[in-house]
Amino acid sequence: MSGKPISRRRALALLGLGTAGVAGWATGPGARPWPTARGKELAEPQVLASRDGLLDVRLVAAPGVRLAGRDTTGWGYNGTSPGPTLRVQPGDLLRVRLVNHIGQPTNLHTHGLHVSPSGNGDNPFITIEPGDGYDYVIRIPTGHPAGTFWYHPHHHGTVADQVFAGLVGALLVEGAGGVADLPISDDRLLLVTDTTLDGAGRVASPTMMARMMGREGELVLVNGQHQPVITAATGSVQRWRVINGCVSRVLALRLEAHRLTQVAQDGVFLPAPVDRDLVVLAPGNRTDLLVRPTRSGRYELVSAPYDRGGLGMMNGRPSASGPITLASLVTAGPATTPPSVPATLPAPAVPQGPVTGQRRLTFAMSMARTGMGGMGFTIDGRTYDPDRDDQGVTLGAVEEWTVVNTSPMEHPFHLHAWPFHVLAGSAGTPPTGVLQDVVLVPAQGWVRLRISFSDFPGRTVFHCHILDHEDLGMMATVNVRG
Repeated sequence: MSGKPISRRRALALLGLGTAGVAGWATGPGARPWPTARGKELAEPQVLASRDGLLDVRLVAAPGVRLAGRDTTGWGYNGTSPGPTLRVQPGDLLRVRLVNHIGQPTNLHTHGLHVSPSGNGDNPFITIEPGDGYDYVIRIPTGHPAGTFWYHPHHHGTVADQVFAGLVGALLVEGAGGVADLPISDDRLLLVTDTTLDGAGRVASPTMMARMMGREGELVLVNGQHQPVITAATGSVQRWRVINGCVSRVLALRLEAHRLTQVAQDGVFLPAPVDRDLVVLAPGNRTDLLVRPTRSGRYELVSAPYDRGGLGMMNGRPSASGPITLASLVTAGPATTPPSVPATLPAPAVPQGPVTGQRRLTFAMSMARTGMGGMGFTIDGRTYDPDRDDQGVTLGAVEEWTVVNTSPMEHPFHLHAWPFHVLAGSAGTPPTGVLQDVVLVPAQGWVRLRISFSDFPGRTVFHCHILDHEDLGMMATVNVRG
């Protein structure tokens, strides 16, 4: 990026945007506010669970799902958004027949699973053309952590549009330990997405400015519902599995009159429960929370305002959203003290061993035009090329990667297949102490990660999980060779 100041009007002219319609959405006939059905009881997607070591499912990606209680042109799996919740056990075989009826290329990413990226595994280089199908075969390792994961498309150039339209679903790995000894009354899934719909129920298209900032939809949904109600008895313990399935929105979770007890991050149990007033989830992050109401009432679960930076020279910033009500907790019963929480949790050991390599990666923005128009989002000065190996790693290596962000916006870093341990960062946020797969890299800041490539040779990607930025080029490849 040049150090020479560029006026906002000049920058927009260079990008071919003009000065009109850059606030967020390209609209047309029927673009009046979208009426919603809010306040319904929280519903959860259909559960498809493994049996005798196998989960064999057929997922059909197609338009025509209900969102916020109304028919839309949005996309879903098997007729719903979110799609079915897939439940597997460590050691299971997951077979997915994915059929594409959405009119553009797609594929499938099992986000957060520590599985092979090769062949018909969690392979981001697969392309499923409209009308075609593909058979994924994914072996869950016997030692895989039990936790909360999810699935979504990952075809470069269309990821943000497809997730924004509703193609998401939860993927849960079941297992013993952790909070199993607690008398949990309900295990609830809260898959948060956002979108923008016109009055006819059509998913709106973003302007290029919105894509460069990372689109944030005007309608924030939980399990496809607008501001649903979660009921609980006083003195009970509920487990909330929260997935940030938004394209770009960072969730800053607060529950009115309650502290949230965090027990897991990105599908992995923490070493000990942590009581928090605020839990921040970047796009792609997950958290498991224990909610323990002590008295009756109605309490809002909100996403507080969060500043993830802007485009600087263009004065463009994400929408000033928040606080946004995601759902309401409604409790009933006499004032009661819930059961206590265990002092420790079965957090998996963080790989130690000698560090065999170090790398420095730079996330940046430039005025270079991309093939899709607009600003260039780069890693180490290059936009994504699926045919190029950007990083070569030897199987068995333990490496430290320093991810530097020279841009004026935060970028959530995500690595497929191999989770990482956050060692430190410029923001000074204490590390979770466990393996995770998405971490926010501060604007003009850095994070340092330790990654163990002890298994699963193969080729995959790492990228910014603001999915618009990924589609605009902020993605690179890593090839682990045995």
